[in-house]
Amino acid sequence: MKPQQLSRKKLRWFRVIALSIPVLILLLAEVLLRLFNYGHDTSLFIRYPDDNSYWVINKYASEKYFTDTANATKGNIEPFKVVKAKNTFRIFVLGESTTAGYPYLHNGSFHRWLQYRLMHTYPDVNFEVINVSLTAVNSYTVLDFGKQVVNYQPNAVLVYTGHNEYYGALGIGSTSHIANNRFLVQTVLSLKDLRLVQLANNIIDSFKPVSSKPDQRDNLMERMAKQQSISYHSEAYRAGVTQFKDNMTELCRFMQDKKIPVFLSTLVSNEKDLKPFISDTSDTSANMLYAQANDSYQAAKCQQAKQEFIRAKELDLLRFRAPEAMNGIIIGLAKQFSNIHLVNARAVFEQHSPNGILGNETLLEHVHPNLYGYALLSDAFYQSLENAKLIKAQADHEMSLTELLSRMPITSVDSLYGAYTIMMLKAGWPFNEPIRAGFKRGDDISAQLAGALSVNRISWLDAMDQLFKYSMKTGDKKKALKAVEAVMLEKPQNATYPIYAGRLSFELGDSDGAAFYFKKAYQLDPSFANTQTMYLVFLKSDQPAKATPYIDSAIRQHPSDIELVNLKAIVGEIIRLKNTTDKKAYMQIAADYHAVGADEAAVKYKQQ
Repeated sequence: MKPQQLSRKKLRWFRVIALSIPVLILLLAEVLLRLFNYGHDTSLFIRYPDDNSYWVINKYASEKYFTDTANATKGNIEPFKVVKAKNTFRIFVLGESTTAGYPYLHNGSFHRWLQYRLMHTYPDVNFEVINVSLTAVNSYTVLDFGKQVVNYQPNAVLVYTGHNEYYGALGIGSTSHIANNRFLVQTVLSLKDLRLVQLANNIIDSFKPVSSKPDQRDNLMERMAKQQSISYHSEAYRAGVTQFKDNMTELCRFMQDKKIPVFLSTLVSNEKDLKPFISDTSDTSANMLYAQANDSYQAAKCQQAKQEFIRAKELDLLRFRAPEAMNGIIIGLAKQFSNIHLVNARAVFEQHSPNGILGNETLLEHVHPNLYGYALLSDAFYQSLENAKLIKAQADHEMSLTELLSRMPITSVDSLYGAYTIMMLKAGWPFNEPIRAGFKRGDDISAQLAGALSVNRISWLDAMDQLFKYSMKTGDKKKALKAVEAVMLEKPQNATYPIYAGRLSFELGDSDGAAFYFKKAYQLDPSFANTQTMYLVFLKSDQPAKATPYIDSAIRQHPSDIELVNLKAIVGEIIRLKNTTDKKAYMQIAADYHAVGADEAAVKYKQQ
């Protein structure tokens, strides 16, 4: 080999090594930062600190979507099993503030209404309903979260999103806007997982003047909205629609490839009872059309009024309500992809609104439903799930919407908290509706707890605990039961709460309710004590055949217990005697029930 060739070869190696050194240094720095726990893991789920056998949403998962992490919002703490149990139907819920249940959160959210209805309709199915929705995000976050939930064995994914496309994190008009190019945005999101990038961002933030940082006294709507006037069909308007269409199409195609059923909902917003936030001064402005719509409505020209209300919303320059184009995209996606099931929430809301025009009957302000509205939203998803026939179990008792509305464990604390939160929201931009002079909060326990909750002096769980204790102290067992049921929805993996609910139900004379909740406790913890409770509640409610499997289970746990063997024999005699028409048998049944400690059932037969 000639010296010239050797020198060229050495030069090539020198260049390779020279280029590799910076890369190796960066890789080493990334490894060291991770080794010393610098920065945050931004993956969607982490192991639950309270119980390593569960996953839970990562409180840092949202940070990469916000250019200023001070605005990053947190999700619900809804643990689900790392090892998916048999007979489990797992549902993930994706979306924005409406999907999270704002302003009520917790059991006000539509997914909790759905969870309550499903668990009562299919009591033998273990439903895990995990809501990973966040306030102030849009389809970028929904897409990213959607791509992650597929790794956690979903049976279905529910999606309600579209109102935050302009002012949610990374939106066209938001303070977190990066670029209109989706590839560039998604590249930046991927880089933000790196600790080196997090370090660089923190260094840059440390040099920002205080005046450039968001004023935390402003509400989140104001902190996120940068471009506050976006004209209908302007470049920014079209960019928002395109962004939504492209992100949602990618999500639907991804879910289709993974063969995961998706339930995608149309959007609802206030048409009648919310004037445009920002309007120009032309003869065809949002304000002019809104005034015309009100005139038409007063003249009972309701169909014309609806079209004018919608047109006024379309021309509102401040785009906190999704344009009609978003619903068109949603409907189109359900037609394009076979695994996308359309949930027509808008049609459901129209059916339950005077003259089919959406207003304060179902909505609190611009887009967030009231409690009745959240029940309707849950009903829209429930009916779509039922029509898809994904749940293979036999329905024990299908709970109607009317029954759901009367039984759902929404406490007065929840409803008052929502009212106080909306009152404070509307006092700020862009509503600018001052709290009325002389307003005084009520003095009862619910008002006190809701007030403390609305200013973050107590947690929601603390509020429910205090409500329960006060209700028990004052002898209001119905209100106490509602508080326990509420916490049971918040912590469905804890067997303590269904035991409390079962006892209170039995004391209130609801033997079916008691059996339902004691069975939930048994499913969570099939201990000997819970097994005993199950057979006793069925014996006390004169259902010996239903008690028998639990007596058998108790015998398997304690095979040498003679009393259990005798109990089985007595219960067998009760079942046999119940099938006779001999009235003399009633006294023997009463005696048998008395012998096994089921005096409530014994009384029934003594009186015959």
